[in-house]
Amino acid sequence: MPAAAQAAALRGIIRATPMLLTVLERLPELDLPDSWLVSGAIYNTVWNHLTGRPPLTGINDIDLFYFDASDLSYEAEDTAIKAADRIFAGLPLPVQLRNQARVHLWYPERFGEPYPAVTSSREAIDRFASLTHAVGARLDRAGEIELYAPFGLDDLFSFRIVPNRRINNRATHEKKAARARGVWPEIVVEAW
Repeated sequence: MPAAAQAAALRGIIRATPMLLTVLERLPELDLPDSWLVSGAIYNTVWNHLTGRPPLTGINDIDLFYFDASDLSYEAEDTAIKAADRIFAGLPLPVQLRNQARVHLWYPERFGEPYPAVTSSREAIDRFASLTHAVGARLDRAGEIELYAPFGLDDLFSFRIVPNRRINNRATHEKKAARARGVWPEIVVEAW
């Protein structure tokens, strides 16, 4: 499909998924800069929709990004996380909110690899372990779904998991790919 048709299809799938629409509608209540719904809640929903599986199949949590470099303390992020817990209480899955301005502070210790600081949530999405997973969504001021998919949506709609070699995310790519293949055997995984 052409890129515009893929984007329209993705917006339609999101709008037809009550949980995702609820997340997008509540996200502005956090009043956090550069905030996005990202990752598995989006791409897994697409795969479920296309294969006729129940909407929450394979989705462990709801990942939300924001970017706020004005306070890089854990305490500031924790305050935002607690607000998200209140705003998203009652959803069928837990919400994981992370300030992308802080990732470079903890990533090397957790993953054993350097992670240069980013300047936006979009730049963090650009670094997802798989090109396929690099997609974000949010509502614009008019209530329309804004998408960010720096590598396009072909792989997502073609059930292909393609590695993103911008940083060394090999282990994450392989782990997520193996997990996805266990849920959606239709997926083709491109080796690192």
